[in-house]
Parts: sequence; C-alpha cells; structure tokens
Amino acid sequence: MRILRAILLLGTLVSGVGADDSRVWVGEFSKGRLDGWQSKDFKGKTEYRLIVAQGGTVLRAVSDAQASGLYREMAIDLSRTPYLNWSWRVDGTLGRLDERSKGGDDYPARLYVIVGGGLAFWRTRSVNYVWSSVTPQGETWPNAFAGDNVRMVAVRSGDREAGRWLREKRNVREDLKRFFGAAIHQIDAVALMSDTDNAGGRAVAYYGDIFFTAE
Repeated sequence: MRILRAILLLGTLVSGVGADDSRVWVGEFSKGRLDGWQSKDFKGKTEYRLIVAQGGTVLRAVSDAQASGLYREMAIDLSRTPYLNWSWRVDGTLGRLDERSKGGDDYPARLYVIVGGGLAFWRTRSVNYVWSSVTPQGETWPNAFAGDNVRMVAVRSGDREAGRWLREKRNVREDLKRFFGAAIHQIDAVALMSDTDNAGGRAVAYYGDIFFTAE
C-alpha cells in the first residue's frame, strides 16, 4: 500500500491531476511534450530528457560540469494567473559552495521567470527559484553575474529532502514587486536549468509539470 500511495502522489505532482480550465500550461512533461521549449547553452550541454519514472513522465536533467538550460517564450498575464506551480526532485546537492560568488553560482535545479527589457536589454529582470546547496531556505540574494537584475530565492536547501518529489507554488507578481519595486503584470518567458559548470560538480534533477494559476 505504501508503494501504491507513493505512485499516486507522484502522479498528482507530475501530471496535475484535478487540473481545471484556469491553468496556463508552460510545461506538460507528463504528456511527453516539450513543445515550445528551446535550449540555451552556456558551457557544455546539460542533458535534458523525458523519461518514465515511477508511473509518470518527467523531465530529467543530468549536469556534469555543464551549464545549459531550457526556456519557453510565453507571455503570462500575472493579473489573471500570478501563481507559478511546479514539482521537482534532486538526487543530491553540490556540497559547500559560496552561491553568492561567481565560482559557486551552481544549482542542481532552478526554475525562473523572465521579464524582457525589449530593446533595452539591460532592463531584463528575472527571479530564480533554486534548490540551494547551502543557502538557508527562504533567503534571497542578487545573482553573482547579473547583480540586482536577477534575484535568487532558495525555495529548498540542502540534502534533507533530496530524493523526494516536492510541489511548489509562488506568487510571481508579489515576488517581482518585492524585488524590483514595481507593479509588473506580465512575464515573457519561463526557464529551467541544472548547472554545475562553475564549481565542476555533478547533479541529477527531475522536473514535473509547470503551470500558472489564478490562486
């Protein structure tokens, strides 16, 4: 019975059982789909692959001293659907890193939202929701490479919950207001990345479905 309950829970996490029409889907990995997703390589190429794991289809990322991500350009109206929902799992974190430095800017899993700056590309802003290796859960800080234009948020931290599927929800509109001091009503892209290039580590992570909701 424990195994059955675990499989049923996983199915809820990765496939959005009970979904309603108000959901705005960004990643429907449970349906074996990567429609609209593009890759961006920074150093090497993290391997992203749809796999069947414990009764559901998920996206697996394997990064071995590499840094590349997947992104989907998609306008999301935050006045209608401000809540970002996703599930994820990591096999482990990356040890003792200074995540506030360029040499330690690595994360086994991260999901982020992007507000484009148009022709003023330097005004592009982003919030990165990360599974941190060492920074305590709930802390925030400016990205080591991009400064205050990119804010990092430790949604999870350390190895205590490694190996478990966890479901997350963030009010993106409120986070953007908190970090950038402006009422931002639209994001222009969503991205995910498992990266280990700066410190030369290895990470394995899994991502379930990604969607926005009204509440």
